[in-house]
Amino acid sequence: MTLAADAAHCDDLMKALEGFREYAAPVVRRWGSSLAERLSTGARLLVAGNGGSAAQAQHLTAELVGRYREDRPPFSALALHADTSSTTAIANDYGVQEIFARQVAAHGRTGDVLMLLSTSGASANLLVAAKEAHRLGMTVWVLTGPAPNPLEGSADESLCVDAATTATVQELHLVAVHMLCESFDRTVERLVTPDGRRTHRDAADRDAADRDAEGRDAEGRDTEDRV
Repeated sequence: MTLAADAAHCDDLMKALEGFREYAAPVVRRWGSSLAERLSTGARLLVAGNGGSAAQAQHLTAELVGRYREDRPPFSALALHADTSSTTAIANDYGVQEIFARQVAAHGRTGDVLMLLSTSGASANLLVAAKEAHRLGMTVWVLTGPAPNPLEGSADESLCVDAATTATVQELHLVAVHMLCESFDRTVERLVTPDGRRTHRDAADRDAADRDAEGRDAEGRDTEDRV
């Protein structure tokens, strides 16, 4: 009976993995690249989750502050649930729903990223944190279980894992975290020198992107009214 149950778990994981790569790869590749761009110019990643998702979130920050595979500069990433004194004090004084939102208000800045992990996609403290992040001008990404769910609807971008059990969702979240780290490191290798400085070429690319964002062409002429 035990062997059959173990096999069933593996079968569930293999079934969920079949389509995961196809729909997850473009999302986590984009997230990893964008995160490398932001963090290498001084932005910060804030991450949060509850229970097993908290462990997954903290795993991600460890890979960014430390390293994933090859040595590279450290980057700013904070797992909000890891500060037990703050989370318990906030829960005691303001209620459990505020434990992440108040830390987002303290640490978050415009241009930062808040990444939230939830197998249910319905955790009230994560929903409140997402709302606070948007108030500050942050970008919100979420990893959840099957869609639709409330957290998906509160995010700028979401990756919703289609799996039958919480355990399988968590296992695929870890796969997504590692895929994101691979994309992050590839982008960092292109953008950042070993001592942590951005390359001159990338600085020029960023300036060009800023001009485009302001609605101007290469000669500085206004293009907003062009058809």
